[in-house]
Amino acid sequence: QVQLVESGGGLVQAGGSLRLSCAASGNIIRINSMAWYRQAPGKERELVARISSGGRLDYADSVKGRFTISRENGKNTVYLQMDSLKPGDTGVYKCSANAYTGTYWGQGTQVTVSS
Repeated sequence: QVQLVESGGGLVQAGGSLRLSCAASGNIIRINSMAWYRQAPGKERELVARISSGGRLDYADSVKGRFTISRENGKNTVYLQMDSLKPGDTGVYKCSANAYTGTYWGQGTQVTVSS
């Protein structure tokens, strides 16, 4: 059984910062990439940032220059540093892991940015 545990969400003022973390554990074989997605009420889920096993980084245009995805060496753990937050960043952020055995999702953590 695979577990993805997220933390770090919360309520912040516009311009503030948050750091999200996600740790994948359990019977996961060969993680190819890990990513953060978000979904706001009434909107489609969108990819925020992704990091591959080879170190390739991908970001949504709306967060480039403000968000940074990183991973801890030797561990199936990823972080999302979010700076200069805007109200439009509000949503439920979910961590995902794409592995040889399948794709897995965390429960999500709420990020709310107030004006």
